[in-house]
Amino acid sequence: MTTANFPLPVPNLDNQEFWDQCRRHRLVLRRCLDCRSFCHPPRPNCPECASSNLEWVESPGKGKVYTYVITRQPVNPAFRERLPWGVVEVELEEGVHLISNLVDCDADDIEIGMEVEVVFEAVNDEITLPKFRRVGQ
Repeated sequence: MTTANFPLPVPNLDNQEFWDQCRRHRLVLRRCLDCRSFCHPPRPNCPECASSNLEWVESPGKGKVYTYVITRQPVNPAFRERLPWGVVEVELEEGVHLISNLVDCDADDIEIGMEVEVVFEAVNDEITLPKFRRVGQ
C-alpha cells in the first residue's frame, strides 16, 4: 500500500460498488439490463435509454491505449515527485473508456494502440486505484 499525497476520488452512491470492487482487485462496470449498454462513469440511469435497470459486471480489464498525454509540469504540487506523469485513456474490450496511468512504463514509451491490462494500486484502506500495464509485463 502506498500513501497518497495527491487528491483521491470520493466514492458516492453511484460509484461505491466500483471502488469496493477495486479494493478486491476486481474491475467492475455498470451495464444496462434493458439495452445492454455500459454506463461509465457509473450513474443511476443508462445514458442510452434512461433505464434504471442496471447491473454490475466484472471486466477482464484488457484494452488498448486510446490516447494519452504526458505532463511534464506539476498541475498540482502533490504530483511533483511523479513527473513525467503519463495519463492514458484506455478503451476496454467492452468499449468503455477509463482515464488512468500506466505502471512499469516510461512515459516516453507510451503508444496509441498499446495493449494493456488492469492492475491495482492500494493507496489507503478505502481507495484502490485501477491502473494499467503493458500486456506481457
